[in-house]
Amino acid sequence: MTERLPIFPLNAVLYPGLVLPLHVFEERYRRLVADLLAEPEGRPRRFGVLAIKDGREVAPVAEGGGPAGPLDGLGTETGDPLEALYHIGCVADVASVTPQQDGRYELLVTGTTRFRLRAVDTGGPYLVGQCEPIEEQPGSGAGALAGGVERAFRAYQKRLAGARQSSLAGEQELPDDPQVLSYLVAAAAILEVPVKQRLLACPDTTERLTAELELLRRETALLNWLPSVPAVDLTRQPFSPN
Repeated sequence: MTERLPIFPLNAVLYPGLVLPLHVFEERYRRLVADLLAEPEGRPRRFGVLAIKDGREVAPVAEGGGPAGPLDGLGTETGDPLEALYHIGCVADVASVTPQQDGRYELLVTGTTRFRLRAVDTGGPYLVGQCEPIEEQPGSGAGALAGGVERAFRAYQKRLAGARQSSLAGEQELPDDPQVLSYLVAAAAILEVPVKQRLLACPDTTERLTAELELLRRETALLNWLPSVPAVDLTRQPFSPN
């Protein structure tokens, strides 16, 4: 079964259980939020977040100053959004909406379930996708892998803090659930979007944890050879300007 969902393309990956703030200022996405707010009371306010494979979040300024269309900014020669976007994304439930006086919105959304994009409707002001839910699978041996990933993640955090000449404010408690841990580590690690997308797309928790264990060990080893890393606030979730 598929579900029609508004699509919000981002240069970031949203994971189930993780929170993402969004500053919505483009007209097409203001329309998206306004349409969600117009839904009858009690109906879920949600949309699909997909990472951009080719293009950017914010559309270039259109000639004549008109509003951007649903495909503007997606950098494919054919204009096919299925080529410009990754096909596995995450449903975002709107936790809070703060309208601004100039018509913009401040959103706080929470990732819920993964989906696979099957088709895209480009006829409206923003993209609308036919989205097929992806059932979560634990895989074999996820529980045993989780302990190793937790230890590798803590070593990675400590080495990262040392490279930034900062300190960790106490040891954070990590979730016991292997699936939740796998998504938390994927969100918190400093990785490029294609790598984060690969973690989101893993067919089960075991495969995701296995990939994370390899990535964390590799990144920690690299940090051991570096005197410093770029000044990035590593404690914040990705923030989209749109």
